[in-house]
Amino acid sequence: MKELLRTNDPTLVAFATTLLRGEGINCFHMDVYMSVLEGSVGILPQRMMVRDADLFRARAILRDNDIPLPEER
Repeated sequence: MKELLRTNDPTLVAFATTLLRGEGINCFHMDVYMSVLEGSVGILPQRMMVRDADLFRARAILRDNDIPLPEER
């Protein structure tokens, strides 16, 4: 699995998830429940992971919808 997106914005995570699932790409969310440990202030970002084989297509989908992505590694 590769990291596709890292953000503190839960609405961006939901939007990106909807876009990817609409195109048949499954994604896995990491660090979703870390806000419980941090006091729900949103300091720790959530990560969205996709399969290696889906990474190129997933990046293209998010770019086409003006979602900022981290620098490609």
